[in-house]
Amino acid sequence: MPRKTLKQRKAEQDLADLIGKGDDPILSNDRISPIKDKINAEQDVEDRMLLIMDALQYTVTPVPDQGKYYTFLYKAKTRDLKYDQHPLIECLEVFRWGFRGYNIHFKDPRNYTWEEMQSMLYEVTATELPVLTSISYAKYIRSPK
Repeated sequence: MPRKTLKQRKAEQDLADLIGKGDDPILSNDRISPIKDKINAEQDVEDRMLLIMDALQYTVTPVPDQGKYYTFLYKAKTRDLKYDQHPLIECLEVFRWGFRGYNIHFKDPRNYTWEEMQSMLYEVTATELPVLTSISYAKYIRSPK
């Protein structure tokens, strides 16, 4: 059996620490609250997003389901467009070209194409949604002209 990486061992230890405190994130249906302070302690929004993705790593999907919540990495192709590289969305509709989601950071619907997805979609539970909305992890970027 191959040795586990340092990252894998640390993730297992973090999960064991949470479970040891009686806060099993899988059973409680909230994987974000136990690490909210750790996320907020990070100065860089990319580091915050990495912690969020790590916490949600067991509920990833390539295609969203209508009505569910997700966060993911995205890079828009539309020129001169202000977009969120770390969107938090409610999926409104799924199409062949991608999907439409209500971006909670922007507070409006946006289109997301499969080609511009930079990660899988990390499903967010209804319990986790208010916690994530209280964390500043949006990364607003303007695409080149």
